This record gives sequence, C-alpha cells and structure tokens, in this order.
Amino acid sequence: MSQTLDTPDAGPGLGRRAALIGAGISLALIVAAFVGARYGALLLIGLGFGIVLEGMRFGFAGPWRAMIVRREPAGVLAHLLSIGIVAAVALPLLGSHEGELVGAHAPVGFAMIGGAFVFGACMQLVMGCGSGTLVNAGSGNPVSLVALPFFALGSFAGAFHLFWWTDLGSLPVIAATGGSGLALTLAALAAVAALLFFLGKPGHRTMPRRYVIAAILLAALAIGNLVVAGQPWGVVYGLGLWAAKGASAVGVDLAASPFWSAPGNVDRVAESLLTDVTSLTNIGIILGAFGVAVWRGALSAGLPKLPAKAWVATIIAGFLLGYSSRLAFGCNVGAFFSGISTGSLHGWVWFAMAFGGSALGIRLRPSLGLEARK
Repeated sequence: MSQTLDTPDAGPGLGRRAALIGAGISLALIVAAFVGARYGALLLIGLGFGIVLEGMRFGFAGPWRAMIVRREPAGVLAHLLSIGIVAAVALPLLGSHEGELVGAHAPVGFAMIGGAFVFGACMQLVMGCGSGTLVNAGSGNPVSLVALPFFALGSFAGAFHLFWWTDLGSLPVIAATGGSGLALTLAALAAVAALLFFLGKPGHRTMPRRYVIAAILLAALAIGNLVVAGQPWGVVYGLGLWAAKGASAVGVDLAASPFWSAPGNVDRVAESLLTDVTSLTNIGIILGAFGVAVWRGALSAGLPKLPAKAWVATIIAGFLLGYSSRLAFGCNVGAFFSGISTGSLHGWVWFAMAFGGSALGIRLRPSLGLEARK
C-alpha cells in the first residue's frame, strides 16, 4: 500500500480520474440492475474498502510489523479505534435484530489457535493479510499477484479439511452480547490500547490524522457491510469459494467435503459470484485499490529482484495464508476486526496468536531471501 491520494491535476489526469469514478459507479449500477440493489451496494462498499486501505495506507501487516520491529503502535491503535467504533454500533444492532444480522462468532480450539499463529507468520512473509493481499494485488504488487491464487487454493483446501481439524477439540462459541458485552469489549480494547501505548517508543505513540480518518471510514464501511450483507466484513470465504468454483468446473467432487457439500455452500458454488456477499466486497477491494493506483499513475511494474527461494516461499506462504485462515475462522478482517467488534472471544485469541506468529514471520524473512540481511 503506497502513498495517500493526491490532489487532482488539470488536463488529461482529471479526465482519467473522472473516468475512474464513473466506471466504479457504473459497475455498481450494472450489478444492481442485473442482480439486485443489495449486491450493487455491496460492490460499492467493497470499492470503498479498497480505496481507504490503499489510498490511505491503512493495512494490517505493516502496522503490526512497525509495532514489533520499531515499537511504533500508531497503526495498531488505529485498528483498535476502528474496531471500537464498529462494536459501539454492531453489538446493539445484533441484539435488536437477532435472526436478521449475525456476528463473526467462532469457537476457540486447537486448529483455530494454530491457524492464527501460522497466518500471522505468513502474512509477514508476503507483507499482506487477507485484505492486504487483495489490495496489493489490485495495485499491481507482483508478490501479492503470485500469492493471491495460492491464498484462494489454500482457503479451499482448508475448508475441505476443516471438520477434521476442528474435531481435535474446541470450546463452545463464546461471545459478549448486550450492553454488558459492549462495555466489556470497549474496556478490553482500551486496556490493550493502553498497553501498546505504554510499550510504544516515545515520540511514536500518537496516531497521525490520516490514521484517525482511515479508522473512521473503515468503521463506517464495516457497519454498512453488516447492515447490507447481514453479516460482518469477511475475506477468506470468498477466496475459497473462487477456488471451489474452479475445482468444480474441472470435475473435482466437492461432495467428498463435508464443508463444500453443505447445502448453503453447494448453492453458492453453483450460483454467480455476484450473489455472494464476501466475493463482491473482495472484488470491490481489488478494483478499488486498482483505481487508486491508476489515479496516482503508480501501478507497480516489473518483478522485484528476489532469489528463487523467495518466490517459492511466497507460493507456500500464500497457500498457508488461505489454509490457516480457514482453520482460524478468519484473517485480520474476519477474525480480528469483525470477530472482536461483534463480541467473539475467538477474535481476541486470534489477535494474540497471530501477533506472536507475526514476530516469527518477521524473523524468517531475511533467511528466505525476502529482504536483505542487515
């Protein structure tokens, strides 16, 4: 994720940018006309996610790395701020619209804990989580373009084996609800923010205005996603579905998988991607990031000079990102952001384990040829 949105120029640049805005609105209107207004709105929300994440450099992997390596907590503090804003709206909505809206709730278990740790390590290897990989691929980053299809394959495979892993043991789903749940969630967010502030390096503890604005915008989009889709913002399922549709098209028997043979998933594999809410926002993220890159005239070009082992590591890490996030019931978006903001205990456990995994991934990068040794 590169620089912030710049001021529009006069002349051809202005025309190009007007065309980009028109194209985005037109795509959403076409989807609304042929599939339904709800789906057109979700594509717009996805475009908004991509624009905010790429346009304001508001990712997850980079800020976590900044905290671990340089003790700069601003980015993670902004994540917590955004999650808190969503929680303040989402938890009351879930309580008053039970049956219409669902939270990102999942059980804590061995597979979830291990999956979160592996995901944290791998996202530092490719420098992108679920949303980050989509954003970076949309802006033309070669590493993410290589990792993304393997992420999708990994998510598909992880879902294929999910129930074997969860049978190893897990707790019941535990989620904070109601007014007390909201108070508990906000108190926990404040406590973690205070800890990060205390551990942060003096002079780097405050959030720049860009982060505050991005946190508020991302929260507004996430709340919109919950209301329109009926479920919180997610990424991983959509990527696995793309691979499942491809596998089905080439004759793979999805009936062998308890997950992919479940009635709801069978229907989604058979139907258009434009009727899957997670796929729509994922597509929107890619297109939104692409639009920002074209707006700046700064699409990535050419392959970075990396050794062969770095590309092998990227492919393996991409696959493990998908596989591990499926076992962990989400990535930084579906588990950390949406899980915590809708009161799920697994979101907090995911955060702790993925943060630990990130520390390992950062240490592995030089030995895998992903960056020069210091």
